[in-house]
Parts: sequence; structure tokens; C-alpha cells
Amino acid sequence: MAKIALSHAEAGADWVAPSAMAKGQVKAIRKNLDKCGYSKTKILGYSAKFNSNFYGPFRNAASSAPKFGDRSAYQLDCRDTQKALKKIKEDIDSGADMVMVKPALSYLDIIRETRQKFKFPLAAYNVSGEYALVKYGAKQKLWEEKKVVKEIINSISRAGADYIITYHAKDIAKWTKKENYLI
Repeated sequence: MAKIALSHAEAGADWVAPSAMAKGQVKAIRKNLDKCGYSKTKILGYSAKFNSNFYGPFRNAASSAPKFGDRSAYQLDCRDTQKALKKIKEDIDSGADMVMVKPALSYLDIIRETRQKFKFPLAAYNVSGEYALVKYGAKQKLWEEKKVVKEIINSISRAGADYIITYHAKDIAKWTKKENYLI
């Protein structure tokens, strides 16, 4: 992973974002980047990446393996708040420049606890399943999409995320440009 991150830095990447949740990945990447003259390349740690069903639409679209079983060997159990906070602290101590909680909506409590415990740049990833639920509900005329997106993005921000990664980004940009839509 350190070699892959280095290849991205050499290609001009300002940030690398290792998502494997491998023990010591941030430390190894930081050490290798620094050793090779890329100390300005930033690391976004997928620090609290939960084993979630909300990744389903992405996995289906990407034909992601494995087609069976789960990823519990490297992703966090949805019930384990303490392990999530421990992994976040590990990434901070190992040289991450930002940490992330993924997915966002089911883990607003983790985002809040992270914000309260660590004064550190924090991202939240609003994933494909969360996006699909909004799109499906809007298609079924269960709600107005813009209003639901606004509510979701505001709740993630209110929980403490500094940055939000979301599949809704293009829609938000379009609404903002077209209608002076504010989140």
C-alpha cells in the first residue's frame, strides 16, 4: 500500500486515501512518502469504515468481489464504538492529515464523538446506499429530493464533519447554480 500511495504521489496526487483498514497502513504510507520526498502529500485515513449494507449499490455497479460473505475481517462492526474511536486515534497518531467515518448517516454518533474527542479534520462519507434511498424515495414521490438532501447534509455537518463526501455533489452543485440553493 505504501508503494501504491507513492505511485499516486509521483503522478501528482495531493492526497492519498487508503481504504483497506489494514493495521499500520497510515504509518507505513506516511513513512514512505516522507522518505521519498513527498511529505506534502496528505493522507485521508478511512479510519472508521464500518461493515455496512449501505455499500450495496456501489458494489453491484462495480461488480465488486467477493460475491458472498462479508468484509467483517477488515471493516468495523456496527456496534463497536470504542474500536472505531481507537482506529481514528491510531490514524491520527500515525500521521493522517484527515480522518473519515464511513458511512455517514448510520454513524452520526461516531462523527459526533470523534468531533468531541479529537480536534482534527474530519470527513464523513455519505455512501451509495444512502444516496439510493433518497433517489428511490424521490422517484416514488415519497419526498422532495432537494429537501431530503439538505436535511441529510445538514445533519452530517451538525454532527461535526468538516468535509462531506457524497454522491449528491453534482445535484447540489446544479441546484446551487440554477436556484441559488443553499445547504
